[in-house]
Order: sequence, then C-alpha cells, then structure tokens
Amino acid sequence: MPGERELPPSPRVRPRLSVPLDAPSFVLSRLPVRLFNALVYHRQRKRSVSRLAYYEPFFYPLDAVSHWNRLYGRRGFFQHQCVLPFAAGVEGVNCLVHAVAGSGEPCFLGVMKSFGDTPSPGLLSFPRPGVTLALDFPNRGERTLALLERLDALVIELHGAVYPAKDGRMSGRSFQHFFPRWRELEKLRDPHFSSGFWRRVSRDAG
Repeated sequence: MPGERELPPSPRVRPRLSVPLDAPSFVLSRLPVRLFNALVYHRQRKRSVSRLAYYEPFFYPLDAVSHWNRLYGRRGFFQHQCVLPFAAGVEGVNCLVHAVAGSGEPCFLGVMKSFGDTPSPGLLSFPRPGVTLALDFPNRGERTLALLERLDALVIELHGAVYPAKDGRMSGRSFQHFFPRWRELEKLRDPHFSSGFWRRVSRDAG
C-alpha cells in the first residue's frame, strides 16, 4: 500500500550463538530463572515499540541459538500450550499464571498470542477464538507432571483446550474433553495404523 515501508528480501537466518553441552540442573532452578526474567522484563524500557521485523526472527527467536534445547539439561522440558476463550479474559490467564507461581516450579519461557474467529474444519483442530498461552518447564519429574495435570484441570474449568501436538503426558480424560470429536476420527482410522499418543489418549474412553 502507498506510504508503507517495505523490507528487502529476508536473509537466511543463521544461529549467532550455540550451546555446546547440556546445562547442569541448577541453571534452570527458580532463582536463576527469576533473575533472567527480570533482566528481560527491564530490558525494554518503553511500554510499546514500533519497528519492522522479518517474520522468521519474530516468530522463531530461539532459532538464533543453535542447540538451545541443551539449556534444559539431559531431562529436557515440557511445554504446556493452551487456548482460553476470550470470555475467560485476563482472569483466566491470571488463574494459570498464579497456579504456576504457587507451585514453585520454574517457567523458563512464556508466549501469549490470540487466535481469530476463522473456523477450522479439522476434527481435532486446536485453534479457536481466544488467547493461547505457551509455557516451558524443565522436566523435574513428578513435581512437573503434577503441575501440568493441575493446569489441564484449570483449562477444563475455563472451557479451553490444550495443544496435543506438543503433548507428551496428557491423560485420555483431558484429551477427550478438549476434543470431543475424537470419536469421529477414530471411526476413520485405519485399524492397522496407530501411535503411542493415540493409544494413550483414547484408552480411557467410557
């Protein structure tokens, strides 16, 4: 459109940094994570910043760090991503954030976006009108899993859904609540084709 600034073609994004080895567990303990988050928060002094940016570094900032997953150590991490209806509002997001803060579990990364109202035709589509919140947690065993179960229960109460494509531990009960049309897909499934994920989330059907 006339008057709009345009960027030149996007250059190929190359990692500027690299994590050479698996980080020790204390790196992502509560205090270091709080310090890191405080530094990032106070780095931006202005409330709003307007600038042009290439879409790759905007949507995929971690790609600037090669082997960034090593920061989570040998045990890796879990990502909990959910979508809450707009009706849940700020209170819904605060409910999840307070549950995380009260658990004592460190959250290394959080991303919040909003979905539009374009209907998705898929039987198991995750996008729907609302706010999506993604949170990364270092894998600390049963404590982390217990928190994720608590977050699932809160999302159910708030009439939202959890993203199954990034899941590694969701219960069948929760999945079937979030995606009630799963039985329609099951009827279309080739009985000779299955996965560990599908067997896990469909086995608790009543």
